[in-house]
Amino acid sequence: MSAAPDSLAGKTALVTGGSRGIGRAIALALGRRGARVAVHYNAAASAAAEVVGLIEATGGQAWALQADLADPDAAAALAANASAALRERTGEDGLDILVNNAGVGLRARLPEVKPEDFDRVLQVNLKTPFFLIQHSLPFLRDGGRIINISSMGTRAAYPEMSVYAPAKAGLQALTLLLASELGARGITVNAVLPGATATDLNQRARDPELSRVIAQSIALGRVGQPEDIADIVAFLASHEGRWVTGQSIDATGGQRL
Repeated sequence: MSAAPDSLAGKTALVTGGSRGIGRAIALALGRRGARVAVHYNAAASAAAEVVGLIEATGGQAWALQADLADPDAAAALAANASAALRERTGEDGLDILVNNAGVGLRARLPEVKPEDFDRVLQVNLKTPFFLIQHSLPFLRDGGRIINISSMGTRAAYPEMSVYAPAKAGLQALTLLLASELGARGITVNAVLPGATATDLNQRARDPELSRVIAQSIALGRVGQPEDIADIVAFLASHEGRWVTGQSIDATGGQRL
């Protein structure tokens, strides 16, 4: 399952959390296939600028957009800024691909969760994507793509994901609902569920010894890399993924089957 080179030529994408980890790999994968990419970031301005530079170095077009997605007003502001940036840079404000990748984790069992922690995780992982989609729909083109990055924590029990997993499960429920609602416009909506992936936010998967232990629970025998997830997203964003919608796609290499 892969998208051909230049398969996204002429398309415009917004990737939240695009400065690091899985989001960075997604932004680069979309840019490599010809998409113009708006790279959202919160605090990592230099990392976002690096992603933009890498896309531009291969002849692509990209730019960075800042927003703190823990802010309840961030979704509306980011959508407005994305639309304005599109008009300025492309002469049009149509968006083709929205990737809701940004998220915050919380490793805490139920008795340890504070209300403010619950609110923040729910805001970033569910509420902001919900309203970003809402505010983006007026300029998301017919035939567009919405891709939500969820987690295998919605299908396997991890007690320390007592808030994170329910928030991501809500995102998957939203995915199914929107796939039905937006199908008449030719817009596909899917969720991708990564497992243990070696990013700076998952140090256990990056640690050589711990990753070998984790790999024992993965059918394909290794932890994931950000590019493993990005290539699936690129396929869903492409014309080749046109007949896939309303799906929660396991992207774990067969973890905890």
